[in-house]
Amino acid sequence: MLAADGVRLDAVVRTDEPTTLALVELDETGSARYRFYERATSAPGLTLEPMASALEAVVEELSGQALVMVDPNVRPWVIGDADAYRRRLQRVLGRSDVVKVSEDDLAWLEPERSATDAARMLLQAGPRVVLLTRGADGVQVVTGAGDVSVPAPEVDVVDTIGAGDAFGGGFLAWWRAQGLGREQLDDQAAVVEAATFGALVAARTVGRAGASPPFLHEVTQATEVADAWRTPVGDDL
Repeated sequence: MLAADGVRLDAVVRTDEPTTLALVELDETGSARYRFYERATSAPGLTLEPMASALEAVVEELSGQALVMVDPNVRPWVIGDADAYRRRLQRVLGRSDVVKVSEDDLAWLEPERSATDAARMLLQAGPRVVLLTRGADGVQVVTGAGDVSVPAPEVDVVDTIGAGDAFGGGFLAWWRAQGLGREQLDDQAAVVEAATFGALVAARTVGRAGASPPFLHEVTQATEVADAWRTPVGDDL
């Protein structure tokens, strides 16, 4: 499946440990809850450490030069040291430009605050844009210029697996296709357009089973967004 989607596998590291398992439970609306069986399996040996420290070093090196977007994607049951996690996240946020965060993320990070207030607080940590995803209620774009709500496209939800990643990928794909960089993040109208495209990509993803984001032609052929997509970077979002 990875090869068919154009993913290069030459950097794959093979180990003798068993494959990490992620199990999904769906409620009656298709919303997903996850369980990870990660102890003594292959992925944590790379994704927790040394990858966590390596990624933080990459962010530190690129901060101020490239657009850095962070999705905390909090999974409390995998976090061994909550205090260390919060300290690292605070350091990374201080060097990021855009933060994509869900209501569930904020409920863990700032349990005493509403999602909206917590999103605004994140701006004080360093990023210029916070994208608060709210499921069927769409996306709240939070910037220093104020908040803008982006509605979620109507869709028959099969499941929500991969919706957040699809949104973030769609946002960045639109931003890059327009030739924009971190310098243009103060253009709230452009940020809203990118978030609108990201919401459309997420809607296409939740309309079918599993984490299967759409190709560009699946989005642009069905919507007027094709007119705004001036310089496509490729067909695979």
